[in-house]
Amino acid sequence: MTGRPPFPPFDAETAAKKVQAAEDAWNTCDPEKVSLAYTEDSEWRNRDQHVTGRDEIVAFLTEKWKRELDYALRKELWSFTGNRIAVRFQYESHDASGQWFRSYGNELWEFTDDGLMRRREASINDRPIDESERRIFGPRPEDERGVPFPLW
Repeated sequence: MTGRPPFPPFDAETAAKKVQAAEDAWNTCDPEKVSLAYTEDSEWRNRDQHVTGRDEIVAFLTEKWKRELDYALRKELWSFTGNRIAVRFQYESHDASGQWFRSYGNELWEFTDDGLMRRREASINDRPIDESERRIFGPRPEDERGVPFPLW
């Protein structure tokens, strides 16, 4: 693999493209595809878990999407500098019993020169919601790209 554009250092346009690309990839719920955006030795902190390397990323995401059914995500650029990007995100999913959740979070990303993410730190909180409260339905439509989403 030769890299994953856009490459750092990021500007507003390239940082936004990187965030949208991540959102699009995660909305596939395909662990193998998602893992290719990360370095072979990428380090994650996701809530209280620590994950290192693509194999562990694939295993982590496989289990995640077995539990978090009908997963749909929105990410928004928060800040960027050099080879780092900060995002806020929300996603909705339900568990096997049918209980829906909206998960709120922030991520800090650090990239290599070839545009692969070498570090991801995520803080996430989950809130049970009624199915009637849902507002994220599948991947983001083209006309909503770049549009901020509500805080709650």
